[in-house]
Amino acid sequence: MDMLHAMRAFVRVVDAGSFTAAARQTDTSTAQVSRLVSELENHLHARLLQRTTRRLALTEVGARFLERSREILAQLDDARQEACGAHLTPRGRLRVHSTTGLGIQLLSGLAGHYCERYPEVSLDLSLSQRQPDLLEAGLDVIITLSRDLPDSELIAQRLGPVFHVVCAAPSYLQRHGVPRRPTDLHNHRCLRLLDPVFADDWHFVGDGVEEVIRPGETFKVNVAEAMASAAEAGMGICLLPDYVAAPALQRGTLLRLLPQYRLQEKQIHALYPSRRFLDAKIRTWLDFLAQALPRAFDDYHRVLRDETHWA
Repeated sequence: MDMLHAMRAFVRVVDAGSFTAAARQTDTSTAQVSRLVSELENHLHARLLQRTTRRLALTEVGARFLERSREILAQLDDARQEACGAHLTPRGRLRVHSTTGLGIQLLSGLAGHYCERYPEVSLDLSLSQRQPDLLEAGLDVIITLSRDLPDSELIAQRLGPVFHVVCAAPSYLQRHGVPRRPTDLHNHRCLRLLDPVFADDWHFVGDGVEEVIRPGETFKVNVAEAMASAAEAGMGICLLPDYVAAPALQRGTLLRLLPQYRLQEKQIHALYPSRRFLDAKIRTWLDFLAQALPRAFDDYHRVLRDETHWA
């Protein structure tokens, strides 16, 4: 027996006042409606309606069951309408994960603008250096930095590139001099940013020639912001993503080195489970990032191109 179907028939009979009227409303037969109510009573082992040839009357059990049935069916209808409208109206909890640096430097600020635009969305932003399993962690979207995406059943939307730049503090350069070619770095203290995407080597490309430098063992850290702080303190030369380097370059606490060379590049991707029936909060978040991130990176790239920030 379809319990919900039978409950709807029972409520409709009570509201209509007769089996015949209820059948007319649903464009079915009186016998079918009567059978549904009888099956419901048999299933419950309780009489819900007293029937005579002229009228119907609720039993005490029937009155209590009618009240609960109305509540259940109303909640079911609300849930159905909410689910059907999920692809239309952004609302509910949006769970996003990002790498630490990208989340701190960019996403945390952008999240505020997104929530102002879509106040019915509650955004949870989790940050770590390791990428969790999206489904196991109960996430909606993962924002990741990668060179090549691994094979996955997830949908990937490209949001833009991240470039790396070589930097050092003015105090360090005053003591040790300014390197003019990648090979000059062999004579400098090079700090190592532990990165799960790239190998330890620094790859420089200029005039079609690639040069490879391996940083030393003097200092290693796995968070770019910590590396920037160490470099600002004069510990040595470091390799930083553009969104971490740009604020320090603007402050003058770091200077850009070897700007004529191109270094490794990553892509920012948004990963999510499926395009089918995409929830409105996920769709609007992806659309928002697709517009906001390029603008933010344009600002960073202008800083990187500004020769006043070069050594």
